[in-house]
Amino acid sequence: MATVELDAGRIHYRERGEGPAVVLLHGLLMNHTVWDSVLDHLPTGFRYVLPDLPLGAHPEPLRPGTDLSLRGLNQLVADFLAALDLHDVTLVHSDWGGALFLTAYGLDARVGRLIIFPSEAFDNFPPGLPGKTATLASFLPGGVTLALRQMRIGRLRRTPMMFGWMAKTPLPDTLVHAWTEPGLRDPRIRADLLAYTRSGFDKRELVTNTEALRHFRGETLILWSSAGKVMPRSHGTRLAALIPRSRLVEIDDAYVLSMLDQPGAVAAAITEFLATSRATRT
Repeated sequence: MATVELDAGRIHYRERGEGPAVVLLHGLLMNHTVWDSVLDHLPTGFRYVLPDLPLGAHPEPLRPGTDLSLRGLNQLVADFLAALDLHDVTLVHSDWGGALFLTAYGLDARVGRLIIFPSEAFDNFPPGLPGKTATLASFLPGGVTLALRQMRIGRLRRTPMMFGWMAKTPLPDTLVHAWTEPGLRDPRIRADLLAYTRSGFDKRELVTNTEALRHFRGETLILWSSAGKVMPRSHGTRLAALIPRSRLVEIDDAYVLSMLDQPGAVAAAITEFLATSRATRT
């Protein structure tokens, strides 16, 4: 994987293709591989960039003392786009909705379009049973290590408190082992994760930050899952009503991680959006 040095530390990322930048983000305790089933089916003529964010499955810890609060992570995403000199980016959000707040923090100058998968939004922090489980684990001694080990056990991973309501299709052991390996290997990775999960979330501020998206002027595809597991179905509709140049497409027979449950439908929707937005720019 390629790397880039930020003030926060070294960020690893994968990229392929050339053209307008499409940056695909991931959720808590995941990395760029969550997109593997979709990536090969996306159109050519774009530069796909997939960073490993410091959300617990990143390969290298950041510098001690780095601000990994919600605001700090937004700054990190903005710094990443700047370090790669990316402009007019199509920014893809999934599960971790924190970077939706780039607009609220005035850090979205390099973002031209949004694709929003089921993500944390409005007051849905922490989201559902998985989010509440992760938060509880972060405040128990040894809780994160225990949770990572439990994620490796299929029957536990498939419970609603873990990934049972995140993906309708059972996640492969190989995928989850790769996600949990960094945190089990390095206590500094766990410390990065805890710096975020323990940073505190004011729900009134989170609602205000989400509603700041009414000021985002780029085209937006809200690619929500009709099942509404963990991320309420109504939030997709609310985001579509909130963001001026947006449209809602629902993916059926999928939970939060629709790129794993329905990769063909997801790739088709993204392809249509990218083609339409490229034609509009031209």
